[in-house]
Amino acid sequence: MNIYIGNVSFDTTEDQLRQAFTAYGEVSTVNIITDKYSGEPRGFAFVEMATKGEAIAAISGLNGQELDGRALNVNEAKPRPQSGNRSGGNGYRKTY
Repeated sequence: MNIYIGNVSFDTTEDQLRQAFTAYGEVSTVNIITDKYSGEPRGFAFVEMATKGEAIAAISGLNGQELDGRALNVNEAKPRPQSGNRSGGNGYRKTY
């Protein structure tokens, strides 16, 4: 199960997040989201846990808990909405 973690300190490392979530079960992946141009952290991350039960325990145990001086916002990650048009325009094609 994929978990969203918001309000992550820019100083927090993937190892620190992994350690916090490992207390609730097996952590598959940890991904701190960074700006694609500057490489700086954007203040949120995703953690994937092996089972839904472990993930639910981690969400309830860590939501609101402090890490690196910031109260974490922890909940189930929602899938990104898929837009049908990736052209970047208004959806209309020019015909010549």
